[in-house]
Amino acid sequence: MNKQRYAVWTSMAVAVSLLLTGCQSLTGYKQIDKAENATAWAGQVIPIAGEVNIACAGTYHCEITQIDKTPVISTDTHKPVDLAMLVSMSNADGIPYAKLSKREQEQMQMDTIPLADNKSVKIVPLSASDMPGLINYYARVKPIKREVHINFYPENNVDYIERFALIDEFKESGTYLLRAYSRKSPQNNGSLLDAASPEPLCIDLLKDNLLQRRFCKLLNTENQGEFVETSMIRQGSTQKVAS
Repeated sequence: MNKQRYAVWTSMAVAVSLLLTGCQSLTGYKQIDKAENATAWAGQVIPIAGEVNIACAGTYHCEITQIDKTPVISTDTHKPVDLAMLVSMSNADGIPYAKLSKREQEQMQMDTIPLADNKSVKIVPLSASDMPGLINYYARVKPIKREVHINFYPENNVDYIERFALIDEFKESGTYLLRAYSRKSPQNNGSLLDAASPEPLCIDLLKDNLLQRRFCKLLNTENQGEFVETSMIRQGSTQKVAS
């Protein structure tokens, strides 16, 4: 069955560095450190049977702002909109899950109560952000078709936001990662003109570390700044991707 896919990309600035192999690494999402306002967090995505985990990566900071019609992380406070959605990590010493021994991990209590229904959204503290004082979170939802909105912060500046929205089936349980990067053009021959040209900004959707979909900005005059799935580019289509 053919699926109609949608993506929206609103740009407030141009270009970030590369993340994937053959690309320059982006600065953010590199190290798990203790955040000032967190007592404990997972340190890694913890799969739960029958659920979908949605996470983001690739810049100084990123946050899932909305899933379907449910607000998730506030753009103003950078914290969960509804604290009832927040999953608590109950290690008394505030040590991240990933830094505990296997025995300590087994003793660590995390809210693993099954989601009530398809509208339920849970937010899990994942790690400290590269933007001081902020925390990266991931979302737990049921495996059905979803619309997901994410803010990416390519610089250490909360006012510099790249906004991305995606509709995908998310029909299989597992971990889905939306990862931002700027891809080097194969036409770049190292000249000063090429070096001054903006590189295409892309988002990869990975499921359990396997690439599922890729979206990149088009830099030609007709489609300047639009964000299109690469399958459309390969087919030579100039079809716009609707929001």
